[in-house]
Amino acid sequence: MRKTLLIVPLLLTASPAFAQQAPLLPPELADPSTIHQLAGTLDDLSRALMNVRIGEARAALEGRDASPRERNMTVGDYARRNDPDFDRHLHQQIASVEPQVQRGVQAVNHALPAVMQALGDAERAVDRAVANMPDPTYPRR
Repeated sequence: MRKTLLIVPLLLTASPAFAQQAPLLPPELADPSTIHQLAGTLDDLSRALMNVRIGEARAALEGRDASPRERNMTVGDYARRNDPDFDRHLHQQIASVEPQVQRGVQAVNHALPAVMQALGDAERAVDRAVANMPDPTYPRR
């Protein structure tokens, strides 16, 4: 029974899917224009997030009613309290994301064939190990 519990997960991972040719990321994901569009969307999303009102929620968490001034307080207002250049810093960080994502996509495309080959090697090793295991139905002496 214990052997079966060890063998079943190994057999499930040893599948033909691991033996296929090493794929690359879809060209749409590796395309620099897609990555540029993603960075632009991230910038737009951050601007929208900065305009979300949080004053009443903050006051409620502190167990009090929000003042009229607090009701209009946004995430951006709260972030700018300690950093007057918050908006500039945020947009610089977002702008730096695009080259990092491009390098990451290139690294994944470069590493993916080796990863798939290693998975194929692991599958073959599991197949060899399973083939060398004694038959549990074979009578014992």
